[in-house]
Amino acid sequence: MSTIFSELNHKLSAVTGARIAGHVQSVTGLSLTVVGLERAMGIGQRCHVYGRRGPVLGEVVGIGADGTHILPFGSWDGVSAGDRVEVRAHGDIIHPDDSWIGHVVDALGRPVGDASGDAGGFRQGERARDVKAQPPRAFDRKRVGAKLATCVKCFDIFTPLCRGQRMGVFAGSGVGKSTLMAMLARNTDADVIVIGLVGERGREVQDFIQEDLGPEGMARSVVVVATGDEPPLLRRQAAWTATAVAEHFRDQGKQVLLLIDSVTRFAMAQREIGLSGGEPPTSKGYPPTVFATLPHLLERAGPGAQDVGDITGIYTVLVDGDDMNEPIADTVRGIVDGHVVLDRHIAEQDRYPAINIQRSISRMLPDCHTDEEFRIMQAARRALGKYADMEDLIRVGAYRPGADAETDAAIRFFGPATAFLSQRKSQKQVPAEAFAGLRRLLQEAGVEVPEPTEAR
Repeated sequence: MSTIFSELNHKLSAVTGARIAGHVQSVTGLSLTVVGLERAMGIGQRCHVYGRRGPVLGEVVGIGADGTHILPFGSWDGVSAGDRVEVRAHGDIIHPDDSWIGHVVDALGRPVGDASGDAGGFRQGERARDVKAQPPRAFDRKRVGAKLATCVKCFDIFTPLCRGQRMGVFAGSGVGKSTLMAMLARNTDADVIVIGLVGERGREVQDFIQEDLGPEGMARSVVVVATGDEPPLLRRQAAWTATAVAEHFRDQGKQVLLLIDSVTRFAMAQREIGLSGGEPPTSKGYPPTVFATLPHLLERAGPGAQDVGDITGIYTVLVDGDDMNEPIADTVRGIVDGHVVLDRHIAEQDRYPAINIQRSISRMLPDCHTDEEFRIMQAARRALGKYADMEDLIRVGAYRPGADAETDAAIRFFGPATAFLSQRKSQKQVPAEAFAGLRRLLQEAGVEVPEPTEAR
């Protein structure tokens, strides 16, 4: 009987004009408890709470013996016990449209404006999309496609990016993640760029759009923004909305570059939601749903089916205290198809992007490089690794030139290579020129490039 009643309530809630209502029993912190809707609402469903300051949109995060627990997309200010709560049907969908390109939207898919603040020409699409859609099934996907030119030398040479690949960018605060993301958005060979700014500083949103991204990047981008002062539901929603927008363009057969900055703030928002819903804290205070939600988000990117495009995903991870093994960084690294580590020590030497080449890897290697490109990359990586091993001895004068020919060549190569790999955000270089320049530096330094092989 209870199953029949539950199904009946679900069908009634989907009928246009239906009103299923309960009332507020209590408010504790962010969590509001509602009674009278236990059989009408499920986890993730939306509702309106009618306080004296007007309706507040909320989402169900838990159901217990005492009632239904709801978190707000805004603030509970003005809400009191006894206020009416109405179920909202189909609240977790958006309607992306091609007209969104060049615009900024909020986490709920509402226009904020383009780079100048103008939302003219923006319209809602005809097809509804679930922001929490399931990832494509494994055997429905294509394989990862051809290599993408990012025109960022470090990326193209040492950590190449392919169509449908997912890459993590790991760094502490202030090491250049946002600038690197803007360089990739400006220069990468993709049809549409979708950027999700999750928990971003409000002051930096306009700087990122107007200065880092610029008119060239904004002309083919959709930017989804939820700033750090917004409620955790909106910060989490921003990543889901950006992914749903990327899926819209992917299904049109387009190549989409999805940039999420940052996954850590998405996880922190989920942590706040989970703890407010009564989940127990586990690793570093993160509840279990964080580690269940991350794969669901990241797996939605990647190669599409045979008749659609691909989503190439780049996700930044803000590591706590520069600890690359903290729980979120460790989890994301195990899901994505490669990782790029930005090093504070390199940034302090004024080399940007501050990519630590020895600690960064693309799982598409070696097959995505030609044989010659792979040999050049291999020689450069070995020379830089040799210098890193001997750096302390070189700096204190304990190494004598001439003691080892390979070390001498690495020393000669290090300085010019550091200058060559440095790149301002306004600069770009096609991969062929980048490999040619690096090969010239290797030859001038006397670093031996491996001989060609018939097969790798």
